[in-house]
Amino acid sequence: MIEYFKAFMFFYELFILFYSVSYLSLYLLLAVLSFLAIKDYNNNKYFLKDDIVVKSNHIVGVSIVAPAFNEGLTIVHNVRSLMNLNYPKFEVVIVNDGSTDNTLQKLIDEFELVPVDFFYESKIETKLVKGHFKSKNPVYSHLLVVDKENGKSKADASNAGINSAKYPLFLCTDVDCILRSDTIMKLAKPFMDIGKKVIATGGVLRPSNSCIVQDGFLVDVSFPSNWWASFQELEYIRAFLFGRMAWGKINSLLLVSGGLGMFDKEIVIKVGGYWHQSLGEDMDLITRMRKYMHETKEDFRILYIPETLCWTEVPSTVDVLLRQRVRWARGLIQTLSIHKKMFFNPKYGNTGLLAMPYFFFFEFLVPILEVFGLAIILLSFVFLDLDMALFLKLMLGIYLFYFSITIGSVLLDEWFNKYYRSRRDLGKLILKALIEPIVYHPFCIYASIKGYIHYFLKKEQKWGNMQRTGFQTSNKKR
Repeated sequence: MIEYFKAFMFFYELFILFYSVSYLSLYLLLAVLSFLAIKDYNNNKYFLKDDIVVKSNHIVGVSIVAPAFNEGLTIVHNVRSLMNLNYPKFEVVIVNDGSTDNTLQKLIDEFELVPVDFFYESKIETKLVKGHFKSKNPVYSHLLVVDKENGKSKADASNAGINSAKYPLFLCTDVDCILRSDTIMKLAKPFMDIGKKVIATGGVLRPSNSCIVQDGFLVDVSFPSNWWASFQELEYIRAFLFGRMAWGKINSLLLVSGGLGMFDKEIVIKVGGYWHQSLGEDMDLITRMRKYMHETKEDFRILYIPETLCWTEVPSTVDVLLRQRVRWARGLIQTLSIHKKMFFNPKYGNTGLLAMPYFFFFEFLVPILEVFGLAIILLSFVFLDLDMALFLKLMLGIYLFYFSITIGSVLLDEWFNKYYRSRRDLGKLILKALIEPIVYHPFCIYASIKGYIHYFLKKEQKWGNMQRTGFQTSNKKR
């Protein structure tokens, strides 16, 4: 048996060597592409200034679509924040997705809402829409509230908002998100540039945990004090600035966050909107949009803006975070499985030749290989008298690589955004980066494996409701 294991180990080590070299090379390439993409954006953002676009007669209207389910704790502050964004032509569409708390009543009382006759065309099928509300107060004329039966998913609520939206672009966000005042402008500007058709844009999100909000506006930004939220801060920086900017550079972006994304409404309706049975509706929508554009042979772009435009409350307890990550893992494998015919298919351009294979080999497979590798190491200790010194050197090399990627993302973020006002916050972030591979990464691997198992066992996914802690408030004046 030992001889068979030795033979297996020979081929396994060759595979791991090839996989590791490919993985390292790819990440180095992504690092270069991210740097170039951010540098290009930084050099070009003053070419067409925001104030010039605002005054243009060709400004494109934008509908902000924000589903709400049992958000009574923060709904008023969040709606005020959305309504006060700096853009000359937009509306706010709040979708009350069958809330069982006082979400709808708070909106009615605060914004003087009354039922209105509304021509609702169900271009995307959803649960029953019970009615629409507008304000008697002209100050809130650009607010529309949609009341519907609960669809058990954000996708169904978003689709009802899209059906109700009047403008050609819509910005999909969450009602717990705090958006920067110029968010609509930053995301809409690429749609107005002359060139290839832009069908979606996204921007950087950060955790709002520990931030201070006044009247729906962010007045003080702080590094999350919560243990779990602080690690998610690292994840967001790495994912948005390091990963998505690189994929956007080569027009292969497969994911625009559901918390902040702007879309061409016509294309979204043509592909059927958000799929309510999807566990990763944001990735699934982008994949279907890309598939549609390839099949109609239209040139298109999906772009990412490397600026922090949105702050959102992230899970602060292990149970809620685990449930979220299990769902994300299931959503990944679900999307890859449904669209497997696109793999290595030149008909789908970079989507089939680059993006889909990457997500399979370097996103989906990584947790499986890590767990399998751990089992192999344990067996090697038993059967092969593993060289401990060599093993520790390999672990140190992996750790340093992982740490370098994270620190590179943090430094890139600091160079471009200068987000952290105090060196103490930056020091906390670096400290978290030191322990993340040992403490937080194993948790993420566990969540991914659990998600895969649940997917293959076809276990019902309970979305649950993230318990909001609400925002900290301040008496400071803006």
